[in-house]
Amino acid sequence: MESRLELKTKANLGKRISAGLIDYGMVSIFTFGMFYFYGEPIEGGYTLTGYPFLIVILFWTFLTIGMEQIFGVTLGNYMSDLRAISAINYNDDRITFGQSVKRHLLAILDLWVFGLIGILLIKNTKLNQRLGDIWAKTIVIDTTDKNQGVL
Repeated sequence: MESRLELKTKANLGKRISAGLIDYGMVSIFTFGMFYFYGEPIEGGYTLTGYPFLIVILFWTFLTIGMEQIFGVTLGNYMSDLRAISAINYNDDRITFGQSVKRHLLAILDLWVFGLIGILLIKNTKLNQRLGDIWAKTIVIDTTDKNQGVL
């Protein structure tokens, strides 16, 4: 009799929203600070160009992709007991660099309209994936729930 690995997930919406608020709250505060200290006034607001803009992009990259590659989780996911795992290669402890980039590049779409797109996808997809997870072939599991992950 052949055994087959199966992925089990749950929506974990409260934890996923909490993790997103932590990660993107930090990015937003940092970005606001950069605009405040280095922004140039323009008609109707401020603009950020050159090195200050690059620093914002590098901060976002480190806080999301970098943290996932170094520690296996973002700070928000760590504090919420969540972890992204590969939906195609169960043996790896961490997702690949490419998977992490894909997950986070589409976060802007997942978070659009107060996260409505991400929430609807998480609630209505078989593996509770948001758009970035579908593209990256990853799933998010609760590390404290032994009924999630690869069974």
